[in-house]
Amino acid sequence: MLVSGYTFVRNAVKLDYPVRQSIQSILPLVDEFVIAYVPGDADDTTLELILAIGSPKIKIVEAQWQPEKYPQNTLYAYLSDVAKNACSGQWLFYLQADEVVHEQDLEGIKQACLFYQDNPGIEGLLFKYRHFWGDYNHCFTHHGWYPNEIRIIRNLPTIHSWRDAQSFRVYDTFEATAQFYRNKQGTRKLRVASLPFYIYHYGWVRPPKIMATKQTGMIQSWRPQEKVQALTDIDYGPLNRVPLFKGTHPKVMHQRIANFDWADKLQYKGHPNPGRQRYKHDRLKYRLKSWVELNLLNGFEIGGFKNYQIVDRFSNLAL
Repeated sequence: MLVSGYTFVRNAVKLDYPVRQSIQSILPLVDEFVIAYVPGDADDTTLELILAIGSPKIKIVEAQWQPEKYPQNTLYAYLSDVAKNACSGQWLFYLQADEVVHEQDLEGIKQACLFYQDNPGIEGLLFKYRHFWGDYNHCFTHHGWYPNEIRIIRNLPTIHSWRDAQSFRVYDTFEATAQFYRNKQGTRKLRVASLPFYIYHYGWVRPPKIMATKQTGMIQSWRPQEKVQALTDIDYGPLNRVPLFKGTHPKVMHQRIANFDWADKLQYKGHPNPGRQRYKHDRLKYRLKSWVELNLLNGFEIGGFKNYQIVDRFSNLAL
């Protein structure tokens, strides 16, 4: 059984992505790690950082930044497919550059791949999510954030990234265009097995000014034909309203966490600033739904869009 890891990157160092930690977190599991690398700004050192990992498993494929051709962030789906198409494994482990896997889960993930290797009815493996917010001590796992997502797929030519590359679809026919990446018609959800393992998502753990630069870039690539007003800061709001994280972080993150130095830019108590942007998890109805889900329904999500069809659940007891 061969397993390929893959991702895409651009300006990862300048925008403070934990890309090195992301790659290193699954290197022990995969036989190769394919990276669609997009050259970024002149002062960005992403390529040097990746090469410094020094692993013979890493394979770099250069790609182009084409937001005009792939608007509404379908560019990310296209770039992830560039990396996918260069993979040789039977299973493909897709990690975005701000996602990390805990070392305690690697053996279980490997066993799940072996367990379903000869079961073609399982087209992907579904992970649970921890979404960290503002710092490394607060995270969401519930309503307003996606609690689960596919991160391992079979290496099939009919499976492609979908929309903004958060997830996947099986396509009847496919062309690498923005229209196809956004289509629902002519596609279907993957049949997946749900795993009891987590993806640690650190996409919203950055100094507020760097977070603002990153978000401005995402808005610009969503509608590249328009001039976007740059965000100057991100207000994470009072973190006492965000659940505390009581677990352990992946070891590859420990040094990065030790370097955390923007606590003085965060709000740890009080009320939200009146002019602050409101996020989905700020709204009362979603806060109430989250409370019910976490306290009465054992984490079961009420409603919410699920871009997958769960047909089996892998248990630790199978190990």
